[in-house]
Amino acid sequence: MNISEIIEEIREVLDKKDELREEALKLTREIVRVSGDSIKALHRGEIETAKERLEKAEELVKELKEKLKGHEDLYFTGYVQSAHQEYVEALLFYCYLLGKEFPSPREIGIPEADYALGIGDFIGELRRYFLTLLLKGDLEKAQEVYAFMEKVYDELVTLEYPKGLVNIRQKQDQARYILERTLEDLTRAKINKDLEKKLEEWRNEP
Repeated sequence: MNISEIIEEIREVLDKKDELREEALKLTREIVRVSGDSIKALHRGEIETAKERLEKAEELVKELKEKLKGHEDLYFTGYVQSAHQEYVEALLFYCYLLGKEFPSPREIGIPEADYALGIGDFIGELRRYFLTLLLKGDLEKAQEVYAFMEKVYDELVTLEYPKGLVNIRQKQDQARYILERTLEDLTRAKINKDLEKKLEEWRNEP
């Protein structure tokens, strides 16, 4: 083959791959959007809406995997990974709030590395839920959420791998910072509640 023929062959392959990439990008943006909708609905207590959006995200995740079958160079990329993370975050938060068992990466067809990163983001959603409980004055439930956050973090930090395999260290650092801030908020809330209790007792003294 001459150079012109080789270039033409390369162009055909890359044109097809570029078209596939654009389709994949649209799907990943939709996965992120729908998963985000599910998380917002969960924080509002709209469980049915959250479930519907999560089911839609699940369909899109499967469609993305099927579309990129045989194109691992596109499937194992940052934008696909980000979409998977958002879906995992929403799914774990949904399962936690409803007391359901957490699905494994294999069960939902998500690469293990992407799932691990999603666990890191899940801790952030738990903090948001924790803060909502504090605002409602439900200190007991907030303590339960914090205890679970600690448990998730303790498990997450056992994953020690090079950045080239999975950039888990960044998520672990973020999770540790979130946990520290959450403990500060919890401690402050408990102190305030104790002070309020003592003040109330003092007011009721004869």
